[in-house]
Amino acid sequence: MARAFVFVLDSFGIGGAADAGKYGDAGADTLGHIAEACAAGKGDRDGLRQGPLLLPNMVALGLGEAARIATGFDFGRGITLAPSSFHGAAQEISAGKDTPSGHWEIAGLPARFDWGYFPDTVPAFPAALTEAMIREGRVPGILANRHAPGTTVIEDFGEEHIQTGKPICYTSVDSVLQIAAHEEHFGLQRLYDFCKVVRRLCDPLHVGRVIARPFLGESRDTFKRTPNRKDFSVPPPEPTLLDRVIDHGGKVIAIGKIGDIFAHRGISEVRKGAGNMAMFDAALGALDDAKDGDFVFANFVDFDTEFGHRRDVPGYAAALEAFDRRVPEALAKLKTGDLFLLTADHGNDPTWHGTDHTRERIPIAGLAPGLKGGAVGLRPTFSDIGATVAEHLGIAPGGNGTSFLKALRGHA
Repeated sequence: MARAFVFVLDSFGIGGAADAGKYGDAGADTLGHIAEACAAGKGDRDGLRQGPLLLPNMVALGLGEAARIATGFDFGRGITLAPSSFHGAAQEISAGKDTPSGHWEIAGLPARFDWGYFPDTVPAFPAALTEAMIREGRVPGILANRHAPGTTVIEDFGEEHIQTGKPICYTSVDSVLQIAAHEEHFGLQRLYDFCKVVRRLCDPLHVGRVIARPFLGESRDTFKRTPNRKDFSVPPPEPTLLDRVIDHGGKVIAIGKIGDIFAHRGISEVRKGAGNMAMFDAALGALDDAKDGDFVFANFVDFDTEFGHRRDVPGYAAALEAFDRRVPEALAKLKTGDLFLLTADHGNDPTWHGTDHTRERIPIAGLAPGLKGGAVGLRPTFSDIGATVAEHLGIAPGGNGTSFLKALRGHA
């Protein structure tokens, strides 16, 4: 049996990126700063959680050791590593700190080119783009046209959007154009169709993602985003690990927004759920269904969208602890010959300035039943994860990354 499972805790960086200063993120550490805040009582919230950050199941898989490799931060000391567990950390080489860059690099395709970004001005979008969006998207105009947090921009412009029918269009420091619209007043399918038009218009600008952000509610006090987010991403410019799994006869079961991130290329099946716990249920179902040669690639986006961007330390800590409590359910489904790996795609330190992603190293923590496991060190690229999955599944390696499977087998 050779199956592979990679679970991405979206934004759960572990600090230490050598080039963090280039991104204004020197010292950012999502795990480290959440743990420090919790130890100081800043992670407490009545009815939610209290006390130190406790992630015993992920620490048993090597999360604490991964943190020590990345930054020297001492986390989870005293918890015994599980037999056949393995641990390390990885540095990003892609030119960015966003979702596509991180996931593509994990899948063996670093984004070495420069994405297109919009300036932090009002308006943020070029006049020609705005005019084309209105004309070709057949809308009466757009609202916002600036850098903005997603929840705040809906509060600020949602009522005007309902009254005028103008979609709310905004961006951030990432290569993204986000479009919020009311599911009922504007229409969910109409929002998706409008995003497809904007995706085409953004292609010449090399913008990584156009994201549909539907919401419901009738006033700024009741507006709430729904689970029907949809990402319209640039397709990877070259084949990825996912394509090679398909070519080799295996299935790629995508959990969460993985399908959108890869523009649904190299994807056999997509399974989704509303929130991390529903997504975990979907992932468990995929573990049950995966056959020899299959790859389950899962993304748990709440860490990023609900807590990282909102700079919510207690919320992020509670979400991590809730996820950790469910890890044994996944481990119980593993068989000898499987490869199970927890990682991230970038950081989003909730103690950091601003509301955007942070450039950080990512954890490598997992289980390889039947193998020795152990330390795999600091990997020079996220693509080492994809290379390891490829070798484990017996498929052709890509052009990037070096497998650490030999180390897990106990060979030099």
